[in-house]
Amino acid sequence: MPQTINILFLAAEAEPFVKVGGLGDVAGTLPRALRALSTDDLKLDVRLVLPMHSVIKSEALRPAGIYSIQRGKTELQVEAFEGTLDGMPVYFLNGDPIRAAGSVYSSNNKLDGEKYTFFSLAALELPRQINWSPDIIHANDWHTALAAYGNLVKRWDEKTRRVSSLVAIHNLPFMGPDVSEILESYGLPLANTDLPSWARVMPMPLGLWASDAIVAVSPTYADEILHEEFGCGLQDFFRNRTDSLSGILNGMDTASFDPQTDSTLAANFNADTLSLRPQNKAALQERVGLPVISDVPLFGMVTRMDVQKGVDIALRGLKMLGKQNWQFVLLGAGDPKLEAMAKKLQEEMPDRVRVETRYDAKLARQIYGGADVFLMPSRYEPCGISQMISMRYGCIPLVRAVGGLHDTVTDSETGFVFVEAKAKSFNDAVRRALALYPYHSRWAALQKAGMALDFSWSHSARKYVDLYKKLVETSRARIATP
Repeated sequence: MPQTINILFLAAEAEPFVKVGGLGDVAGTLPRALRALSTDDLKLDVRLVLPMHSVIKSEALRPAGIYSIQRGKTELQVEAFEGTLDGMPVYFLNGDPIRAAGSVYSSNNKLDGEKYTFFSLAALELPRQINWSPDIIHANDWHTALAAYGNLVKRWDEKTRRVSSLVAIHNLPFMGPDVSEILESYGLPLANTDLPSWARVMPMPLGLWASDAIVAVSPTYADEILHEEFGCGLQDFFRNRTDSLSGILNGMDTASFDPQTDSTLAANFNADTLSLRPQNKAALQERVGLPVISDVPLFGMVTRMDVQKGVDIALRGLKMLGKQNWQFVLLGAGDPKLEAMAKKLQEEMPDRVRVETRYDAKLARQIYGGADVFLMPSRYEPCGISQMISMRYGCIPLVRAVGGLHDTVTDSETGFVFVEAKAKSFNDAVRRALALYPYHSRWAALQKAGMALDFSWSHSARKYVDLYKKLVETSRARIATP
């Protein structure tokens, strides 16, 4: 008899419904990749659940039920809606705490804490309402980590051992606000855990502690969080949980990001037609107002303006190049200080620097398809998808050797890698790129090596399936044990 594994996949964002960052890419693609791995012997029934953010269009959704969850002496109503994505059921949950918060992520810790606590607990109740029973709860980052905590409390209260939980770490430093009072109001006790005292009131640590499996989104990041520099104060906890901690590299949507079919590019191309790619460079230079010169190395950067992303490292490192022959286009928004720093460099070097402080998906693709070198000097990078996209588009990545960047880019084979989070170390790598650039055949060899790599979800999704099977087997063993 074929086996079925039901997975309740929870996230704060997912393409194409709503996307703010890399989590949206993962949650929009991984569930579908998992379902595609179903066989005659194993069916993977993955169902995605999202908050009904105000930016989500509801016209194509249908009501899926109304129910309530208890908060103190009040019953909070949950409105569930259902849609589909490539045949996969997608549920959207709404209620007063979600409406009150407004945007996907706000700067108000109290509103976000209430919103995502409500959503996580409402999602746990959803399966009962749709007459469907999950085997696995797959939560992502702090916004849904409390579902793992709530699931563990349910196992205690209801004496059931069936549903297992997994929490994926996409960005550990963002652990969420203090939710101790909020949890108490929803009837969830704070457990006496082996977490540091400061962490026992925060969603991410509580979810990690309660989960049956912890997944960091790259093998290197899974190792890095065991140490003080990247462990964010939880390194001792992770060292005690190495038996349930693993690293699985994120994949990317190779159908969407394909230079052979991408309609945003001036010229489509592949590894055999790289001679067409300079047309995209010229189109990019013209669009952003840089001199259209084919033999000038063009650096590109598409990023959130954040210290994590090493934007300041890149700006200082490029300034150290002085009057050498190069151009740079930066697309991103965020920290006002970093935006101002970037604009100042543009003012100082108007003939070679362009800065666009906004989000523009079309321009981002044109940078991937037209720039010569893609810069990612991150101070930490749990996985990163931009370096994967850049390689697929023949744009050679220049990265710091951290997290998923270390796992995906090989120095002098598919890109340029530096170690220290310092402008000097970054600048040395840039100079190596500039020195190689005139040697066209060697440069093309780097491009082709990167384009030959397979960053589709198929490989990583299989690793998740193996983990799901292991969790189901463990769960059955729990049930069988008196």
